[in-house]
Amino acid sequence: MTPICLTCGEPAGVGLEIARKAWNALGAEVPFFLLGDRRHVDGDVQVIEAASETDPAGPLPLIHHEFAGDATPGQPDPKNAQGVIDVIARGVELVKAGEASALCTLPIHKKALKDGAGFAFPGHTEYLAHLDGKDTVVMMLACPDLRVVPVTIHIALADVPQALTPKLLSETLEITQSALQRDFGVPAPRLSVCGLNPHAGEGGAMGQEELAWISDCIAELAKGGMNVTGPWPADTMFHAAARDGYDVAVAMYHDQALIPIKTIDFAGGVNVTLGLDFIRTSPDHGTAFDIAGKGLADPTSTIAALRMAQDMVSARTT
Repeated sequence: MTPICLTCGEPAGVGLEIARKAWNALGAEVPFFLLGDRRHVDGDVQVIEAASETDPAGPLPLIHHEFAGDATPGQPDPKNAQGVIDVIARGVELVKAGEASALCTLPIHKKALKDGAGFAFPGHTEYLAHLDGKDTVVMMLACPDLRVVPVTIHIALADVPQALTPKLLSETLEITQSALQRDFGVPAPRLSVCGLNPHAGEGGAMGQEELAWISDCIAELAKGGMNVTGPWPADTMFHAAARDGYDVAVAMYHDQALIPIKTIDFAGGVNVTLGLDFIRTSPDHGTAFDIAGKGLADPTSTIAALRMAQDMVSARTT
C-alpha cells in the first residue's frame, strides 16, 4: 500500500513524540511517513524525498518541510504557525497526487495558528473542506464501540439552534450514509438521530425544534430509502443496548457527540472527516502542551487513526 502522510501538527505539542511511538509500534503493519521539519524531531529519522522511499525496517521516515522557527516543547512559536498550515496543505497535495494513500493529521493549536498566521478556520475539518473545495463536510468520531457525528461542530452552544437547518441536517445524514457505505463497508447503514432539546423536546414542553422541523426532515429522508430514525432523547442513546441498534449516532452539537465517545474510549477515539475526495483521519486529542517533551504522550489514538485510514483505503479500493 502507498504510505499514509502523517502531518506534524503543532511542533511544540506531543505530536512528534507520538509519531515516533506510532512508528515503533506499527512498523511495516501500517506504512506511513511524517511530514515536518527535521530540526523539530529528536532522534534518528530516515529523511526521504518521496513516499516511495519509505523503508518499513528503518527509523521514522520523514519528508522535510522547512519551518521558520525552532520547536520548544510546551511553548508554541508564532513563527511556526504558517509552517503548520502549509504542511497540512502540502499533505493534501501529496494525497491528491497519489503520492500518499491517505492523510492523518497530528494535533494543531488553533489559537497559535490564529495569533501567528491569522488562521481563519475554526479547525482542521473546516480548513480541509476549503482545500478540497467542499461546502459541507462531516466530522465523525469513531472507536470500536461507537461512531458519532455532530451536525454542528466548532461553534458556541448559543449559536447551535440558528445554525441547525433542514438543509444542514439532510446533507450531514446523506454524507454520513455515503461514507459508511464507501469507507467503512456498511452496505445499509442505520442512522440514529439525537434530539436537540432534553427528552427530544418532550412533545414541545422543552423546545419546539423537534416538532417544527427535525422530525419531518428525518421522516422525509426515511421515505426516500434512508434507514434513519429519531429524534431520540440523547440521554438514552449511548448505553450498550441502545448502541446495538445503530451504526452511527448523529448528534446536534459538539459536546452531545463527543462526551459519550470520550467516556467510552478516551484514549482510542479517532476523528474522521467525511465527504472529502480523500481520506483523512486524526487522533481525537489536542496538543497537550502540559506534557510535551516529557515522554508521557499516549500514542493509542494516533495508532488507531493510522489503522483506520488504512482500513478506509482498503474499503475504497475493493
